[in-house]
Amino acid sequence: MEEIDVPSFFICPISLQIMKDPVTISTGITYDRESIEKWLFSSKNNTCPVTKQVVSDPDLTPNHTLRRLLQAWCTLNASHGVERIPTPKPPVSKAQISKLLNDASKSPQSITKCLGNLRSIASESEANKRSMESVGAVEFLASILLKGDNEQQAEALSVLYNLQVSESALRSLLGKESELIESLVKLIQSSTYESRAYAVMMLRSMFEVADTMKMINLRPEFFSGVLQVLRDQISQQASKATLQLLIKVCPWGRNRIKAVEAGAVNVLIELLLDASPDRRTHEMAMMVLDMVCSSAEGRAELLKHGAGLAVVSKKIMRVSKVASERAVRILFSICKFSATTNVLQEMLQLGVVAKLCLVLQVDSGSKTKEKALEILKMHARTWRNSTCIPKNLISSYPS
Repeated sequence: MEEIDVPSFFICPISLQIMKDPVTISTGITYDRESIEKWLFSSKNNTCPVTKQVVSDPDLTPNHTLRRLLQAWCTLNASHGVERIPTPKPPVSKAQISKLLNDASKSPQSITKCLGNLRSIASESEANKRSMESVGAVEFLASILLKGDNEQQAEALSVLYNLQVSESALRSLLGKESELIESLVKLIQSSTYESRAYAVMMLRSMFEVADTMKMINLRPEFFSGVLQVLRDQISQQASKATLQLLIKVCPWGRNRIKAVEAGAVNVLIELLLDASPDRRTHEMAMMVLDMVCSSAEGRAELLKHGAGLAVVSKKIMRVSKVASERAVRILFSICKFSATTNVLQEMLQLGVVAKLCLVLQVDSGSKTKEKALEILKMHARTWRNSTCIPKNLISSYPS
């Protein structure tokens, strides 16, 4: 396209590109539909990007006048290589979606057809997703997860996750459908890799808004199911969702012990031994390992694993400050509560003590340095023959 002056009111304030489907929000500012939908719905913002005012009404009003002006301008400048903007397809109405949901109750075949239509409608626009939520599609999909056949459950789960439902809808699911968590766990245990990934990501979203009682009362099957997703490494996205889920639920009640009994320590160590996951995955794995090692059962499992101490030590100053801090915290728990003679000798032989000494010499964060120093003080007498132990510590604990 040749260089041509584009009227400023044709430009979307977010994308800074010519608008294709101009819509106006409650603050009176017009944006391209795709850009403002991403801003409001995908990114969960509630303010107008231009005015910074709160968007009181999420409905988007098509700006037909501006669109017609745009199309006329494109036609006039066709000789300069400007392509005409097609008239956008209008969002599906709430009445149409309601009819689909009502018709689905007629037969199992109707349910399958409805699920396919809902998937197609949701994929068209964010506005369609919001309309689907407002007329009860979320509750309909949840009901399929509770009593549908395997194929219907897989389709309903895919649509439900991709709806990116609001926090209020997630809370409603947790409140009204007490069996929904169990249904998602069953899908994690017995479904396809794709459905298992969607199930764990859906659980992650639900537990981000769950109350404490929901997290305290989790069954052992919950932990064995989500840890199997981590063990199988279905996808990087599913692994991260699993770790985020464990970080959310492990602090509550006996969940740390339930996680340990389900094999969390071994799964996490194997994940940390794998060099392929990215930095954030390693950080989150260290966070979960730190949580479970705050229990005696978790520490015992870590020490039982042949690579437990070694892999924790290896993450110090190799991944990030976050990972280093968590690694030193784990070692602190071991040294304070589970430090047998054999454990202390193993730490010396594996180079863990040398790594802790190195922490004191580099910029690894004040908290991490403090913890490392406390560990070395605790067992300076046992490790006094190590050449890396600072002399001032050795002199403080003479033999």
